[in-house]
Amino acid sequence: MSLMILVAGPYRSGTDDDPGRIAANHRRIQQATLELFRAGHLAVNGEDLALPLATLAGSTRVGDGAFVEVFHPIGRRLVARVDAVLRLPGASAGSDEMVALARARGIPVYTDVAAVPAAA
Repeated sequence: MSLMILVAGPYRSGTDDDPGRIAANHRRIQQATLELFRAGHLAVNGEDLALPLATLAGSTRVGDGAFVEVFHPIGRRLVARVDAVLRLPGASAGSDEMVALARARGIPVYTDVAAVPAAA
């Protein structure tokens, strides 16, 4: 069965808001999203949905008011709708929150793409 899976991993954590390090984290999230897609799942990540909205809301830098308005709220809304969460390695309070919300909903939390069941 094909699952809708939220990919949650460090975005800003451990970067000191360095754009290059943030971009590397974002790339890892997108890579996992692609791997799940290729495995037959519908994988989503909050970053690719939240960042354009934050820009439209007036964000000019990571962590400003418009960024905060949409960034984690998008993740919370996604975790309320998905079938599972893939938690990538690395410290991330936001990702830990998504895992806690997923567990509260009783949906699976995976920590490795290889552990996600193959889509039928």
